[in-house]
Amino acid sequence: MVKGKIAIITGAASGIGLAIAKVFLENGAKVVLADLNEDKLIQETDTLKAQGYDCMAIKVNVTDEQAVKSMIDKTVEQYGRLDILFNNAGLQHVESIESFPTEKFRQMIDIMLTGSFIGTKYALPIMKQQQAGRILNMASINGVIGFAGKAAYNSAKHGIIGLTKVTALETATEGITVNAICPGYIDTPLVRNQMADLAKERGVEVEQVLEEVLYPLIPQKRLLDIKDIADYALFLCSDSAKSVTGQAILIDGGYTVQ
Repeated sequence: MVKGKIAIITGAASGIGLAIAKVFLENGAKVVLADLNEDKLIQETDTLKAQGYDCMAIKVNVTDEQAVKSMIDKTVEQYGRLDILFNNAGLQHVESIESFPTEKFRQMIDIMLTGSFIGTKYALPIMKQQQAGRILNMASINGVIGFAGKAAYNSAKHGIIGLTKVTALETATEGITVNAICPGYIDTPLVRNQMADLAKERGVEVEQVLEEVLYPLIPQKRLLDIKDIADYALFLCSDSAKSVTGQAILIDGGYTVQ
């Protein structure tokens, strides 16, 4: 489905980004893994190279416009083109609005929303010249519904869906598709690390968060497997999804059905 394609994935040193990178590599893509955590990034990339995969590590701060441009330039210099950009870098912080640090709010908007904008800005000229490309933006169920305690995360993810729609309209005749993936709760360190904050916000013990806070909202009563997201990303980047663009695609175990 993506054999021979060149992909950049941000936030690729761990979690969803790393899982998607592995799936793409397994399906024949060449992948640039990008992340701010250089040590972990190099470690994971070296492991993948040792397994025979064609990939490259680039340390990048997605809020640094010149660093993002350099990342894309290096990718094209190395591989000759850019077929897929997955804007995945992100972080989480859970706290009520009254006590939410303003600098943390700005940081989260900058990384998740502005960072996606910058990556898209510099990928588009290449993809337009090729008359082909796929851009995926990591949104969330919190991009379509609210969740108390997540002012910055909800704001960023709602913004990402808006950015996705605008980009899809601006590239509709250029052979480029642009979509936002909106996962529910995935079993990743990012989600597991939220448990203490969610417990504090909801007034329950940490070990009660799944059963008393999250599972009542999820009809399937389970956290998503990270491969559920990676496999759908693979489809969206294939030729089979050439007519799917501007969509906020929910993968949530039924969370938003109710």
